[in-house]
Amino acid sequence: MDVRSLRYAVTLAETLHFGRAAQVHYIAAQPFGRRIQALERELGTPLFSRTSRRVALTPAGERFVTRARRILAQLDALVEQVEGPREDPPFLRVGVLGFGLADLWPDVRALVESRCPALGLVTVELDWENQYDTLRAGEVDVAVVHDVGGADDLVLDRTPALDRYAVVPVGSELGEADRLTLADVAGHRWVSPVGGQPGLAEWGDSGGRGRVAVRSPAGVPTAVATSGWLGMHAEPARRYFPHPGVRYVPLEGPKATIAVATRPDDRREAVAVFRAAARAVAGADRNLSGP
Repeated sequence: MDVRSLRYAVTLAETLHFGRAAQVHYIAAQPFGRRIQALERELGTPLFSRTSRRVALTPAGERFVTRARRILAQLDALVEQVEGPREDPPFLRVGVLGFGLADLWPDVRALVESRCPALGLVTVELDWENQYDTLRAGEVDVAVVHDVGGADDLVLDRTPALDRYAVVPVGSELGEADRLTLADVAGHRWVSPVGGQPGLAEWGDSGGRGRVAVRSPAGVPTAVATSGWLGMHAEPARRYFPHPGVRYVPLEGPKATIAVATRPDDRREAVAVFRAAARAVAGADRNLSGP
């Protein structure tokens, strides 16, 4: 029996829902459930009764959780006495997908430095597949992500929406267009972002006739140039990911949303300062750009 298993059992007793309890600890529901089962085997008695509709504590579970809460409170108090109060780290790990905050970066960085001059910013490159999970696992402190759904357990501060562009091969019949409609691109194949978020399907090919898969936004232009297929990007990619073999053409349809993501339980000052800086700069940019 370890401390983590105690925490898992207490959280499950509070939520009575395996999925929500697993999210609290930033792991998937299946491994969370296996840890609870292992704890029950070790104790030799079920702590929770499960049906298709509900989870409930057994009498043994109620006794166990009451004792576990006391033990965890004592452990936390002991750790706090030894370590002292937790301080903000000397650097903030910022996960960045693609161009991240694009043109907003200099102003956000300046605001953070003015508020926390001793704080260093360390960037960690993200891809579509791990853009949320890296934050959930604590590998980064904040993450600048492409908001494509699937992050209800995180806090998202959204920046102004960005126009979307088709990435087309130079020399294709679409390469000379000033603007493209959905009718213009109908029937063309699209390179596909790799990731499990539900909204990514709108940014690639879901036709099932084979795939040209890309793991990060930076890979889209090269994939388009080498395959001859089309790609999709937000407007800043024209400047941040130039490529001699492609052209960026405005495309009708839903805009892209970039967001600063944080964990709901992370209340450190450095994280709050970064969020506030991004909101302030994004709000100013929205006012300058108009509705």
